[in-house]
Amino acid sequence: MKWLYSLILLLFFCFGSCGKLLNSSEDQTPIARVGDTYLYTQEVEGLISEDMTPADSASFMTNFINNWATRQLLLSKANINLPEEKLKEFDRLVEDYRTDLYTRAYKEALVSQGQDTTVSQVELKAFYDLQKENFRLKEKILRLRFVETPLQFLNKDEVISRLKGFDEDDRSYLDSVGIQFKKLNFNDSLWVPVSRVMQEIPPLSADNENRYLKKSQFFELQDPSGVYLVYIKDILQVNEIAPLPYVEPSIRQVILNRRKLDFIKKLETEIIDEATRENEFEIFE
Repeated sequence: MKWLYSLILLLFFCFGSCGKLLNSSEDQTPIARVGDTYLYTQEVEGLISEDMTPADSASFMTNFINNWATRQLLLSKANINLPEEKLKEFDRLVEDYRTDLYTRAYKEALVSQGQDTTVSQVELKAFYDLQKENFRLKEKILRLRFVETPLQFLNKDEVISRLKGFDEDDRSYLDSVGIQFKKLNFNDSLWVPVSRVMQEIPPLSADNENRYLKKSQFFELQDPSGVYLVYIKDILQVNEIAPLPYVEPSIRQVILNRRKLDFIKKLETEIIDEATRENEFEIFE
């Protein structure tokens, strides 16, 4: 079917080009011809960028014209050599593709103009409460704060104490020396999957995670790159229900998708009703 789809696209663009060329006005200047079909200068205006050299421009135009001619010649050969039934089938497919392309673009434009994209916290919470069982975790997630220091960092003990305490003074101190850290994360309200944590802290692995990843635990790891000082604020295990903040982006997208489908369904119904009222659409017995 891949060849069929490619042929449909070829025919679609060729038919579009033919229709445009046949309607060209007499004052246009032709630059190439295949049979009774012409390529005009107006159709290639803007294709040459100002930064092209004359040689590049000439090469580009030669390739463009040759590609255009190839499409026209292939179309001509197809019309002559393909069975009539195939040509009719392809015509129907091209028309279906054209119709689908236009209507889909039009519906998307109407959706972008008319659909409300605001999702309130009340909606998010209601959806979450109703679908909680569908939000069981497939991997551990953590809330943590950590820094990576150079191997010869002098104030490690002070940083450890501040990471564990993390009151306002502690946060102020850590911010003030943050430029000395190779990595840092102080946003311990954000849930992060364990796979992401392992990317940021390479000495942490599937082999040792059960030893280190425990709620309210501090640990220190080291590799040739640096020293990792980590405090685990909270952790949720596989198959536990994910917290709302963690799944909120997914819920928001589901709500918007459902709203979009409802909007399109309503739109299609209104179009049929309007056409029926204005006698533009009827079904014959």
